[in-house]
Amino acid sequence: MSTEALFQQLKHPNPHMRDQAMWELAENRDETTIPRLMSILDEDDTTYRRAAVKALGAIGADAVTPLVEAMLNSDNVTVRGSAVKALAQVAINYPELPFPAEGLAGLKTALGDANPVVNIAAVMALGEIGSPGFDILKEALETTDNIALAVAITNTFGSIKDSRGADVLKALIDDDSIDDYVRESAISALSRLELLVKNQPPKQ
Repeated sequence: MSTEALFQQLKHPNPHMRDQAMWELAENRDETTIPRLMSILDEDDTTYRRAAVKALGAIGADAVTPLVEAMLNSDNVTVRGSAVKALAQVAINYPELPFPAEGLAGLKTALGDANPVVNIAAVMALGEIGSPGFDILKEALETTDNIALAVAITNTFGSIKDSRGADVLKALIDDDSIDDYVRESAISALSRLELLVKNQPPKQ
């Protein structure tokens, strides 16, 4: 199938057809594939834009540099948010590979983006990356005065399989000076984390 046909298939109403096109583009890419996918990140067509996000995630590490560039420098909030989501997809598609340091540093910066479309998505992406993103999230939680961001980070600690999360959450619960929303989030995140750890199969 031609590259052109695969790009058209990214707009297909059937998600299986879109996924097929996405993996074929990732596997048979040339030097134009990543720039062309990047150019779709400001498309009004949500289906097409999301398919491009997933395709960039399927490409993996090679897409990280242009994604970080767009995430930190684009004036378009849709592009910034889409770039963050594509970085999350890289983590989801390649969990066995260490997440590129450049991507982690970029997401750390994106936590400070003024727009919640970007900063909350960056929290989710770091949550997908898991333990390597832990310290970045912990530091942001300790320094931010953005309650919505603090709540998002607190909730994310409930889904990262990292035992250090329990200590952070317990400290929040015990701190009377912390905002009530954050403390309530910490209580529910801690119970989710305890379930996660309890139901984790033992390492072979």
